[in-house]
Amino acid sequence: MTDDSSTPAGVRVPDTKLAREATEVVRDSTSELIYDHSRRVYFFGSLQGRNRDLSFDPELLYIAAMFHDLGLNEPFHGSGRRFEVDSADEARRFLQAYQVPEDSIRRVWTAIALHTTPGIPEFMEPEVALVTAGVEYDVLGIGYHDIDEADRAAVVALHPRPGFKPRILEAFTEGIRPKPQTTFGNVKADVLAHYVPGFERGDFVRTILDSPWAE
Repeated sequence: MTDDSSTPAGVRVPDTKLAREATEVVRDSTSELIYDHSRRVYFFGSLQGRNRDLSFDPELLYIAAMFHDLGLNEPFHGSGRRFEVDSADEARRFLQAYQVPEDSIRRVWTAIALHTTPGIPEFMEPEVALVTAGVEYDVLGIGYHDIDEADRAAVVALHPRPGFKPRILEAFTEGIRPKPQTTFGNVKADVLAHYVPGFERGDFVRTILDSPWAE
């Protein structure tokens, strides 16, 4: 069991009932790969928030980071929705059960739903911006040198990433393979193009030209 009293790089996981319950929900319902990744997203997002001098709610950032990939799980493969939306909806249900204020729920939902939509979250509330910042740091290495090497090492020591690149790509592939239509216009189309034989990405121009409009 992960020691939530650990403070890699001086970042502490919120010591609240809500955060503890979220930790258990995610640990029990997803893989170790996604659990460790989600925790790193929180730590790296927090560190980027510190770098950017952003004031954010650690508890909301933690919940959003922990739930952000839950929609990749098998129970959502037939939903027909983007996995980001399934993840956001799960977080919303969780928070509503604890009667969290609607504005806080909206922030968490938005942070999760937009975490694979670059160019928008950075201009929104800090919690929204920092979930994306944490994801981009851990998955894409964006801003890699913005975080001190010792701080980065402390986070990875707590939540290691052995073979992370191929493993996370496999998780993405398996999570979205059953609903390829949900990748239209977003970065996950690249995943299926690489790993699913016969996948044909949606074409925005073709969609316009082939629409039922005569002109």
